[in-house]
Amino acid sequence: MTTVTLVGTRLAEVGAEFVYRGEASGCEGCPYRDQCLNLTTGNRYRITNVRQSGQTLDCAVHENGVRAVEVEPAPIQANVPSKGAYAGSKASLPGPCPHTECPSHPYCEPAGAEFDEEYRISEIVGDPPHDYCMLDRDLTLVELEAPGE
Repeated sequence: MTTVTLVGTRLAEVGAEFVYRGEASGCEGCPYRDQCLNLTTGNRYRITNVRQSGQTLDCAVHENGVRAVEVEPAPIQANVPSKGAYAGSKASLPGPCPHTECPSHPYCEPAGAEFDEEYRISEIVGDPPHDYCMLDRDLTLVELEAPGE
């Protein structure tokens, strides 16, 4: 389902993804609040269209203003435990990882996903980008379905 919202002009490109963080302190009293604060906090979104007819609007949060875009919930690539990981099954993230230098870290702690939630696997991507897991976890890189709106 596509939703029209406002994003900072620097982010307003088709294909760009972001995690909606909710209202900022600068949003108070803004005349565009209803158009801007209409997404689900913590969810990941992908921009599918930038409204070309729209103008750049002033914004107290985004230095260069905001533009109207169409977004849809985006799937999340993540590492999950290999046992039971197949397309259509449900999985949870394996838990926090302190090894931020690991090439798999962005997939072990992906933006837009929570550790205490279950997600449906839409696709098996393959092996994680690391050679070995420093926490000795047996992981598979998958694509998790976008959360429903």
